[in-house]
Amino acid sequence: MNFGQLLTAMVTPFTPSGKIDFDQTTALVKYLIDQGTDGLVVAGTTGESPILTSDEKLSLFRHVVKIADSKIPVIAGTGSNNTRATIEFTKKAESTGVDAVMVVAPYYNKPNQKGLYEHFKAVAEATSLPVMVYNIPGRSVINMTAETIIELSKINNIVSVKEASGNLDQMSIIIENTDSNFSLYSGDDGLTLPVLAIGGNGVISVASHIIGSEMKEMIQLYQEGNVEKAGVLHRQLLPVMRELFKAPSPAPVKAALRHKGIDTGSVQLPLVPLTAEEDHSLVQCINSIRLNTKN
Repeated sequence: MNFGQLLTAMVTPFTPSGKIDFDQTTALVKYLIDQGTDGLVVAGTTGESPILTSDEKLSLFRHVVKIADSKIPVIAGTGSNNTRATIEFTKKAESTGVDAVMVVAPYYNKPNQKGLYEHFKAVAEATSLPVMVYNIPGRSVINMTAETIIELSKINNIVSVKEASGNLDQMSIIIENTDSNFSLYSGDDGLTLPVLAIGGNGVISVASHIIGSEMKEMIQLYQEGNVEKAGVLHRQLLPVMRELFKAPSPAPVKAALRHKGIDTGSVQLPLVPLTAEEDHSLVQCINSIRLNTKN
């Protein structure tokens, strides 16, 4: 299923007391749509899902669906390392009006490939929603192999994968051996253009909070056949993409949003805000990129 080319893994705005800030969420969703975002992933890693309660996530899903108003798809992060709990929560998410769910590979308990397959199969069979599987070995400690993802793609409502392994060979094998309707998205901003070049659909991005319109332009240039200009823009934007992950995400992107006049609040413990030095480096990087891309 094609959800678009530039999807944003949306941060969750918080009040000073640590509650979800729904007013700022409204402003953020509208801003991201204006910047060219084709879809939103809500309560994923960037949305600080580990510290949100199930009720908070459901309230967030309902609110984002309402504000998005069918303009773009809303994909809800419903996965955990507990299969039964994932099934129960995914069923609850269905009632919020989201367009699909993203289910992360189980973390900490380290299942083998058979266990991974059975986990996702059980979740998919329990919901009528389209399912995007999320391979992120850097956080789950396990890599879902290309063969496992290819087998999962044969399940009717498993329609997409967010691939954050960083392994272009693995992604190429997945693309080559899955149905044309099965979509693959990079989970790394810096691989957006390479993933498009091997036949992927696009990116689920953090940097699109800050350089969304520029990333959209880069994707459009590539799709129009202007590969050289797309490559130039990619190289210009890469420093910002890297800077946004120099501290644990989403602390840098929340700081960058604040400098743009969009206050999404602080990250919540166990994450901590940027230091003054980190904040200064981030601002300098973003400012230099904006100057370069205008030249």
